[in-house]
Amino acid sequence: MRAVELTPEQPVATLAEFGETAEAAGFDAAFVSHHYNNRDQFAALTAIAGATDGIDLGPGVANPYETHPVTLASRMATLEEYSDGRGVFGVGPGDASTLSNLGFDPDTPLRRVLETFKVARRLWDGERVDHDGTFAAEDASLNYDAGEIPVYVGAQGPHMTSMAAKHADGVLFNGAHPRDYEWASDRVAAGLDDRPDHRGDFDFAAYASVSVAEDGAAAREAARFPVAFVAGGAPPPVLERHDVDRAAANEVGEAVSAGEFREAAGLVTDAMLDAFCIAGTPEEVTEEIDAVLAHADSFVAAAPLGPDVERAIELLGES
Repeated sequence: MRAVELTPEQPVATLAEFGETAEAAGFDAAFVSHHYNNRDQFAALTAIAGATDGIDLGPGVANPYETHPVTLASRMATLEEYSDGRGVFGVGPGDASTLSNLGFDPDTPLRRVLETFKVARRLWDGERVDHDGTFAAEDASLNYDAGEIPVYVGAQGPHMTSMAAKHADGVLFNGAHPRDYEWASDRVAAGLDDRPDHRGDFDFAAYASVSVAEDGAAAREAARFPVAFVAGGAPPPVLERHDVDRAAANEVGEAVSAGEFREAAGLVTDAMLDAFCIAGTPEEVTEEIDAVLAHADSFVAAAPLGPDVERAIELLGES
């Protein structure tokens, strides 16, 4: 899979145009990210579905805390139906620093994600579902057919990554450095050792922030905002893996949580840029993507893509 992530910080109509560009550039899939302060991801996905013919589409990722998991399953089934079978369900626990703005405490995230897509699969199969776990559902069902939809788990930590390899169809592993994927490959292997045979093949997808432009310095500058979100929410083992100062990362996270996104971007260090984004000229970016793919099966180029998003999609398609 070669895919892009689109961020609905721009109007939905613009996202639909980006989706068309991605399809024309030869990408297999497009994911749309979610933060409460951006446009709605499923509205954007629906618009992209209407503007494209063959590219797969899904949330990257849907959040099962602020939206009830049964409702998420129905939204995903609706996208699957509208796109004529092109849906991919990306699901993950969400960004802790922004969830806190809404009063959510994302405790037991692994259980929440696992229960979410297991219940979704049952609903898509036409079952009536009773569930009492990290969320409750009583005699829930869909009154329309959904069928099978691939499930990809958004992950960064060891346990979520291994869980995805055991239970899901793929993982969207959030990292941007070969060191991350070398580390994650062991966690994927551990999960695959316990994977039931009936689950079939598994896709270890690198979900890496990419910023590309003919002007490499401009590409790095455009990466500051998304890197702020990654660095501000990165767990201590990830920071240690890349020798990123924990106090500096905490300062970035506090600015993100306070909604001071410009300040957060300004606090991003060169070490954070190198650790959490693939940024530079097309040649530099291609070299770094190839290094990541030495460990992963497929690649999703995630936001920001570049100072000119549409041109960046074209450049990535040419690489």
